[in-house]
Amino acid sequence: MSKITDITKPILELQQVEIGFLYRGQYKAVVMDCNLQVFPGETLGLVGESGSGKTTIGRAIIRINPCRKGKIIFQGKRISGKLPHHELQFVHENIQMIFQDPAASLNERATVDYIVSEGIDNYHLYASMEDRRKKIIDSILNVGLLPEHLSRYPHEFSGGQRQRIGIARALIMNPKFIVADEPISALDVSIRAQVLNLLKDYQKETNMGMLFIAHDLSVVKHIADRIAVIYQGRIVELADSLELFDHPLHPYTKSLLASIPLPDPELESSHKNIIYDPSKHDYQVDKPKFVEIVKNHFVYANKQELAEYKNKF
Repeated sequence: MSKITDITKPILELQQVEIGFLYRGQYKAVVMDCNLQVFPGETLGLVGESGSGKTTIGRAIIRINPCRKGKIIFQGKRISGKLPHHELQFVHENIQMIFQDPAASLNERATVDYIVSEGIDNYHLYASMEDRRKKIIDSILNVGLLPEHLSRYPHEFSGGQRQRIGIARALIMNPKFIVADEPISALDVSIRAQVLNLLKDYQKETNMGMLFIAHDLSVVKHIADRIAVIYQGRIVELADSLELFDHPLHPYTKSLLASIPLPDPELESSHKNIIYDPSKHDYQVDKPKFVEIVKNHFVYANKQELAEYKNKF
């Protein structure tokens, strides 16, 4: 169920955001006209194939990737573009990211104690040394690690354990918003539910907003309140989680859902994948727009496609 109400204001909003990079001296846009809202206590899932721009959007929210156009607003304040020091601190304290690659996102020369506590040390987010120690130990225990792990280095841990260190580093800041970039992709199946439950429990306690980036649609279906589908840098569909699974409209969304393997071997053997062909769209004259076709269900389509989609409701 969506947590959107008429009186709720989004905690995070992307307005016509474009993100791009220089490639061989030429500017290349990789995310175009991105409009997203995440509300307090809500998890917005962002799904799409590799290279579609999911992580690029997440990194823009925490200011690693600059926005070429548009703006990003957090709690009513613009956080994209140049900011004074005190506003940068506001962003760093309140928005955290769980990175996809735990090996690349941790300092191999630092102990786990230093890695986890770096944020609260930088901004002195503790009342005393006892309080600091308690916060560090609590954060480690919450992700299934032990206090004796604090003196070790990242290379001494498995990939799943390193991912949990990254999660502890994010949650110790008590953020109001988290960008979770494939947070369970490096974890064993037995640990995935534990980490997902940890994030959801923390979200319930703090009313935190979360952007959950993933390629595993079956996971996103259960953790996300709404799901945005991105294809080659453009959001093509956005709807409540169950609505998207029950009534997918865009052909690319249908191809993603058809790629989910079925647990029944007999059904899976007769299951047919849907191959998305972008050349079937004729946008030369009839230009597409991102339109709300029914309440809280948006799709990227032109007038002809919209007429076809409306007939399905």
